[in-house]
Amino acid sequence: MAKKVLVVDDEKSILTLLQYNLEQAGYTVITAMDGEEGKDLAIRELPDLIVLDLMLPRLDGIDVCKQLRQQKIMTPILMLTAKDDEFDKVLGLELGADDYMTKPFSPREVVARVKAILRRSQFHNEQTGDIEDEREEMIKLGALKVFPERYVALFEGAELELTPKEFELLVYLARHKGRVLTRDQLLSSVWHYDFAGDTRIVDVHISHLREKIEKDTKKPIYIKTIRGLGYKLEEPKEE
Repeated sequence: MAKKVLVVDDEKSILTLLQYNLEQAGYTVITAMDGEEGKDLAIRELPDLIVLDLMLPRLDGIDVCKQLRQQKIMTPILMLTAKDDEFDKVLGLELGADDYMTKPFSPREVVARVKAILRRSQFHNEQTGDIEDEREEMIKLGALKVFPERYVALFEGAELELTPKEFELLVYLARHKGRVLTRDQLLSSVWHYDFAGDTRIVDVHISHLREKIEKDTKKPIYIKTIRGLGYKLEEPKEE
């Protein structure tokens, strides 16, 4: 079955261009021209990915993203911004967008980015059987358990609600537990393309993870900052 992509943009020419190119790439495309309609379609149609413009009538992209995440809708979001504004990018990521692109862009680049995000964010919608199946990979650190194949992470027995990118970052950290990973290494390995050294993207996602697994984010015991180098996920020391 073809993956469904929701494109939300108030410029008809961009909407038509993206719809055509995504459909040519084999996706089912639904569209909206304002934020309210886009949010409603996202809730009703449950697309596999949302391409979301930042500047929209009725409800801007930041608010759409924020409201969807508040409703626990973790669909990957590729945010588009017409201005090369670092504040907008970081704010969008902080509110739950998985990626961003700055206009102008080529349709081929958008399709390539969509393919990459969907490829990396595959997960099983139907969870069957015991989560702790001995046949599948499970990474355990203290009260944290990560199941990469099932797209599930548990902390103190409760399932964590993570965006696709947060989960991917957590899996990479967990698979390299105890190792110091630089921000550039994380950008390359988790995001898979050049962000021109904008390592704040990593910092934002690390901050999100800490909020979900650390009792005191100012004194983390799982995700440690290694000053001048990067981050390390480690087994917490028993007190």
